[in-house]
Amino acid sequence: MFDTVLVANRGEIAVRILRACQALSLRTVAVFSEADREATHVKMADRSLCIGPAPAAQSYLDQAAVLFAAELCGAQAVHPGYGFLSENANFAQRVQDAGMTFIGPSPDNIRVMGDKVAAKRAMRAAGVPCVPGPDTALPEGPQAAFEAAREAARDIGFPLILKAAGGGGGRGMRVVRQESELSGALAFTREEARRTFGNAEIYVEKFLAGPRHVEIQVLADAYGHALWLGSRDCSLQRRHQKLVEESPAPGIDLEAVTLLGERCVQACLQLGYHGVGTFEFLYEDGHFHFIEMNTRLQVEHTVTEMTSGVDLVQQQIRVARGEALNLRQTEVRCDGHAIECRINAEDSLTFRPSPGTITHWQLPVGPGIRVDTHAHAGCRVSPHYDSLLAKLVVHGATRSEALQRMQQALQVMEVQGIATNLPLHRRLMSEPGFVAGGVDIHQLERWLQTRTAA
Repeated sequence: MFDTVLVANRGEIAVRILRACQALSLRTVAVFSEADREATHVKMADRSLCIGPAPAAQSYLDQAAVLFAAELCGAQAVHPGYGFLSENANFAQRVQDAGMTFIGPSPDNIRVMGDKVAAKRAMRAAGVPCVPGPDTALPEGPQAAFEAAREAARDIGFPLILKAAGGGGGRGMRVVRQESELSGALAFTREEARRTFGNAEIYVEKFLAGPRHVEIQVLADAYGHALWLGSRDCSLQRRHQKLVEESPAPGIDLEAVTLLGERCVQACLQLGYHGVGTFEFLYEDGHFHFIEMNTRLQVEHTVTEMTSGVDLVQQQIRVARGEALNLRQTEVRCDGHAIECRINAEDSLTFRPSPGTITHWQLPVGPGIRVDTHAHAGCRVSPHYDSLLAKLVVHGATRSEALQRMQQALQVMEVQGIATNLPLHRRLMSEPGFVAGGVDIHQLERWLQTRTAA
């Protein structure tokens, strides 16, 4: 049990976690960089401590500084949010070694799921469907790697995709369409993996040409109880960065999703996983293919909360405190439809970040509307961090109602002083392909290319 939580993050997710802690009557500690001295999360917490200058590497990513702040302020638990140190197994271990609770899964679970080859192996052992391809990394030597990749191609066919075992965020990947491209692609991908992730290990899978991105949200305690909380569709993305998410995934057979959810639950039990987590899949031609598990809270957890009525952040904290889940699978009800738009401080045409001061900030209000944000009029948007300003979320009895509600909410929302992607979201919510439902992960980039050409 613990009564004081340090939030090792910033922005809207820090605000979200602080509110959950307050609802559970927990004392809170905020850490901040010099650039965030006047930030909302700093003012909300019971105590706050500056941990370094503006660059994240010298503040929010500085493990020693975060741990020192926790010890200095008497925190007994650390919540990492998402991004920064949230999936760093070494940091989770250091928190535990310091006698504090890491609000997340065990360091071992983070470590296994952070290695995409090990994760794939674990999922296959648990009966979770995976993308076709070997569940071992390619050999280190250039010739041996080439021979192993060519052998895999004989089994699964071209095109292939080479991936970094320690990768994420769409980096460390390269598509190979024919054997003549293989040697150069192997060298390029391995070097990118080494430079980007500090791990030169790569593996090969079948390349899926037009899949959807579908997720299953799970929640598990330390007493052998686990459940899944519906599906999400996150296919509307640019350069592998999600822009719009919704729950449930439209147009997919409920029976197939249910079977997938049950397999994810079994995987959690087999792994001894506890806390919140997300299984991510590519969905194509009626088949699901596991790609990775996120061992943390997702940005898009909000749409699951809106449809399930379950406060995932509070549940995550309760599990970390040693409590058993007070909910069983038979009690889970996913009602209606929810959509989230990520409102970013970036130009709607060029996608360049737009730091500066917000001079006007108007949010929509009303039934079925939720806004998670740290921003406000007078707020300074720093160039040092992610451009996410707010998550605009709506819920409706049907997808059509949710779409209509989102369209109305986007018209009401106003931000001045900086550029945002609000104009893009307004267009996307009436784009015929998205309105019809079931777009693939390349739909947004195709649409953007068409718009640029026009």
